[in-house]
Amino acid sequence: MTSRRTGTGLQPNVAAALAYSFGAISGIVFLMIERDDQFVRFHAWQSTLTFLGALLASLLVSSFPVFGGLLNVALSAGLIALWVLLMVKAFSGEKFKLPYVGEIADHQIR
Repeated sequence: MTSRRTGTGLQPNVAAALAYSFGAISGIVFLMIERDDQFVRFHAWQSTLTFLGALLASLLVSSFPVFGGLLNVALSAGLIALWVLLMVKAFSGEKFKLPYVGEIADHQIR
């Protein structure tokens, strides 16, 4: 890793991984704090968009009368796996793009 620091005072890979730590909340915080580093901003945007979308999906799935709870458990398990994957990829210094959301995040940092 390089000793380059971001506006947060952290190394870019650490800041990018932390942008996923509390889902959309940490993504928004890093978008407000980090103004310059494109790598960190990409991951902050991707975190924000992914986990806000997940919240909406969870609310929608929960509204199903019979299988909503079961579907929500399955959705939650998938989201935990995705959350870990995204944190690991960011910490490894990889600009890992999710389908659709990654493209939107990439467009936002340009």
